[in-house]
Amino acid sequence: MIKKISGWFWKALLWFFGLSILSVIIFKWVPIPVTPLMITRIIEFKIDGDVAIYSHHWVPLEEISPNLQKAVIASEDGNFLKHSGFDFMAIKKAFKNNTKGKKLKGGSTISQQTAKNVFLWQGRSYVRKGLEVYFTVLIELIWGKKRIMEVYLNSIEMGNGVYGAQEAARHWYTKKAIDLNIKEAAGIAAILPNPRKFKASNSSTYINSRKDEIMRAMSYIRKIEY
Repeated sequence: MIKKISGWFWKALLWFFGLSILSVIIFKWVPIPVTPLMITRIIEFKIDGDVAIYSHHWVPLEEISPNLQKAVIASEDGNFLKHSGFDFMAIKKAFKNNTKGKKLKGGSTISQQTAKNVFLWQGRSYVRKGLEVYFTVLIELIWGKKRIMEVYLNSIEMGNGVYGAQEAARHWYTKKAIDLNIKEAAGIAAILPNPRKFKASNSSTYINSRKDEIMRAMSYIRKIEY
């Protein structure tokens, strides 16, 4: 019996590694149509008795303003172009803040957020965090920074039922993602901690303050070269 269970376990493990690596290879070129978070949100709408909102349109990175690319780096991951998936200084700082009882922060990089958004479920657990590390290593090795940024900006939640840069630009500013100026890009980046609560346009004092901080940080980011 133990031998059978052991055999099933190793077979399941091999299947997991094979399918996970294959999926990462496929998504290096194929646009990602839907993520686990998108499905979760649609289910939540249905449970609450609301009309499901799903607004998502994939565009290549060349059709997303460099301003938005700089804004999310300034806001979410200042060392994105330098690290190999994990910013250990940010993780150390987050750990110190968390142990001091300050507001919980994860220290997650854009690469880690992308791995989580595309391949995993939401929530906090050691299992999910371990899988996040695994997929982060895979996408760093197989995709590279340019593809990670492209997937990130096409997949993340940027409003209530709004996913990706193209739909966020249309939703908040009635324009295309390529046409976002510095202030508009900073506005979208500013709401990413909670895009269903905050507004990128007609924003609160708090978000306007975050926009100013992000724009100041953007001024130190040179032309992005992947």
